[in-house]
Amino acid sequence: MGIVAGLDSAPDFTRIVVCDTDTGSVLKQGYAQHPVQGTDSGGRPSDVDPQAWLLSLGEAAGGGLLEGVQAIGVSAQANALVPLDAQGNTVRPAMTGGDKRAQVAAADLIDAFGGREAWARAVGCVPGAAQPVTKLRWMARSEPENAARTAVLMQAHDWLVWQLLGRPVRRTTDRGGASGTGYWAAATGGYRPDLVELALGHQAMLPEVIGPAEAAGTTPEGLLISAGTGETMAAAFGLGIGLGDAVVSLGASGSVMAVHPEALVDQYGMITSLADATGMHLPVVTTLNAVRALRGTAELLGLPDLESLSDLAMKSTPGSHGLVLLPYLEGERTPNLPHTAGTLAGLRRESMKPEHLARAAFEGMLCGLADALDVLRGRGVEVRRVFLLGQAAELPAVQSAAPALFGAQVVVPQPADYAAIGAARQAAWALGVSQGTLDPRTPPVWQGAVAQVLDPGEDLAVGQAVRQQYVSVREQTHPGAFRG
Repeated sequence: MGIVAGLDSAPDFTRIVVCDTDTGSVLKQGYAQHPVQGTDSGGRPSDVDPQAWLLSLGEAAGGGLLEGVQAIGVSAQANALVPLDAQGNTVRPAMTGGDKRAQVAAADLIDAFGGREAWARAVGCVPGAAQPVTKLRWMARSEPENAARTAVLMQAHDWLVWQLLGRPVRRTTDRGGASGTGYWAAATGGYRPDLVELALGHQAMLPEVIGPAEAAGTTPEGLLISAGTGETMAAAFGLGIGLGDAVVSLGASGSVMAVHPEALVDQYGMITSLADATGMHLPVVTTLNAVRALRGTAELLGLPDLESLSDLAMKSTPGSHGLVLLPYLEGERTPNLPHTAGTLAGLRRESMKPEHLARAAFEGMLCGLADALDVLRGRGVEVRRVFLLGQAAELPAVQSAAPALFGAQVVVPQPADYAAIGAARQAAWALGVSQGTLDPRTPPVWQGAVAQVLDPGEDLAVGQAVRQQYVSVREQTHPGAFRG
């Protein structure tokens, strides 16, 4: 038996888990907040000195947490751009998250390369404000001196791996992290330096993309460091999802992703074609409205929290007495209706009751995510199980409706540090390969997430009728929205 560690450097904190290499059991864990820095309008740090990530890493690993650990895997927030000069020093603070400053740069880049379809075909995604390629364009336009000094491009997990290894000449990344940059194509497995030049104005050094089970290197103390990956890919790996599995994340906005053997190119840009941490692909479809639709409805009804909204919704019945909410409160990305608003249809005297509106909010949110699932199904992605993540996944109104509306078994994992666990599993894989005990094509089998399993059962027909009610309102209100 050996022990490995996985660290997840999220936007706000570092979490470290120490796991048994054979079973994945979490033996110890550490946690530390990043030092507080300036925040964006959403309260999240936007420009961050990467040293903050190292400081919280050191604090989380305190008290001898890593004693006896043989290998470390690193997961980190997606989309953080770390521009370095020729000496390896940061040119400016890292740009993190969905940086709103870069929205104009995104539109600019899309036009400069010939439109959304051209981008989707080139790299499997259409630039948005979050992607590193867009941040490069913003920097070239707004901070030309910094852009001119930028010689090397890294992301958060690349940079942390490089620091742990003592800043070697060789810099590495993995397919998962690279696939989120906007200048690496999952379909071909190669960089597009022309897109870096289009965005930044000149070429820059890019990390070598290594295989899922390869080691990035070994520290002077003999500690093996695996390839690392982005937070999304690490969480999928930690959950243990495989072919036939999809993950629906319920945040303010929503996302649906699934494991697929090949990269999907979507000319309309609804699918972002990411790579996963195992050598497979991870197509993702995002919606702008998920839990925000529930919170808005709770406020409208004067309810204090989502639990109260759920309790109220459970007093109604499937179909909400004909009420249908299209939850496009912030515009919508799937379908692509950026300037629309939400719609409440089916108002009749008997449906105008608080419990029916509460239920319509849950059904509208889940039907919007089912639309996103159908985008993937329509491209041949098999969905047998849906893993439901996020605090709202625990609500009875969600759990009672989701299996029938999604038309699949729903798995609700207990809350855990899945990104850190996925990073540890990657470390165990790289360690096993280096010792000759594991195959580089087959990751270690760890115990699955502890979860509730919910089947549609006899409710399937009712759920599909509710779904049809929603689809007909959507088609009447936004005809052809899913036909590009």
